Amino acid sequence: TMTIHSEEHIVDVHVRSGVYSSDTIFDYTHGYIATRLFSRNACFIMKIKKDLIPELQEIGRLAFERETMKNVYSPNNVWAQFQAGTSRLGRFKDWILYGKHIEKLCTGLPLYQ
Repeated sequence: TMTIHSEEHIVDVHVRSGVYSSDTIFDYTHGYIATRLFSRNACFIMKIKKDLIPELQEIGRLAFERETMKNVYSPNNVWAQFQAGTSRLGRFKDWILYGKHIEKLCTGLPLYQ
């Protein structure tokens, strides 16, 4: 499921698929995406690159297309591949940088950037 909070510039994406379940937050205010993979008990954070990640309004349109047509006929599919590296627990300065929504999603989990 996808929830778009236009007033906060946040998109929440919840995938419920057994061991592949995850929660993702697109925080356009702070410019970061965080994905919590439940099977790995970890949080992956990446900077939003405007040339690769659709704008907030575009994500809403793509979601509507997918729901309506069951296929997104668009070159703007968003896929990310994470490569595990070193991790650390979030610190106070991280949460200032990433924002309260990502803090709520990732507190207490190893962070991979």
